[in-house]
Amino acid sequence: MSSDKMSKGDKRRSQILEAVEKTGEITIPQVMERFSCSEATARRDLNLLADANFVIRTIGGASSKRGVLPEMSFREKEDLLPDIKETLAVKAASFIEEGDIIGLTGGTTTFHIARQIKNRSNITVVTNAVNIAMELADSDTVQTVLTGGVLRSKSYEMCGPLAESVLEKLNIGKMFVGLDGISLGEGLTTYSELEAQIGRLMIERSKMTIAVFDNTKVNRTSLFTLAPLSAVHRCITDMEPDEEWKKRLRELGIKW
Repeated sequence: MSSDKMSKGDKRRSQILEAVEKTGEITIPQVMERFSCSEATARRDLNLLADANFVIRTIGGASSKRGVLPEMSFREKEDLLPDIKETLAVKAASFIEEGDIIGLTGGTTTFHIARQIKNRSNITVVTNAVNIAMELADSDTVQTVLTGGVLRSKSYEMCGPLAESVLEKLNIGKMFVGLDGISLGEGLTTYSELEAQIGRLMIERSKMTIAVFDNTKVNRTSLFTLAPLSAVHRCITDMEPDEEWKKRLRELGIKW
């Protein structure tokens, strides 16, 4: 339909859709500010776009259907951007000091971190990922604490009440978090609800949270929120943030 035949509401919703496709997501306050409409109108427009299957409705707004990541197995992800992941792991390892108690969630980049530190001295690693624990198993200088729980075959992560009961008793210094997507609206996201719950608990038990991710995860949203951006102290990635990201990072005091 040509723009001159569209109603005011149709034009606004079309522009909202363009904004979502450009940035990957939009929040209700952003819709209200950008299109000078009420909160009720913003919610109604997003609901209509979601009902028409143009966007995915989220708690605080909407995200692009093209930005939602499907789950891949560890083996599938292992072959993606290995050089970049190794570079990120080297940078992450530079923040780990002798005597540190660190946490590693499951993930291909955190697995690279484990490889980087296996010959370091006097480090304790808390993880719910079986493959990370196995990578560190032959190290005489790294103590590894593996949670119990139910194994998820796609990610090699242990999840569920048993894993949670172990983590509730532990204190972690620096928590290195892998993720499936990171966005301004939804924060850190992952495909699995069980992994999101374990990740949240590990962050709660930590003094510092460091998100480690490659450029393909930026402005992408997976199914479950692992943590809001406000829970993060530092991001390690291979791309520069744009102006909107820089503004939010300054507001939250996050180092990039």
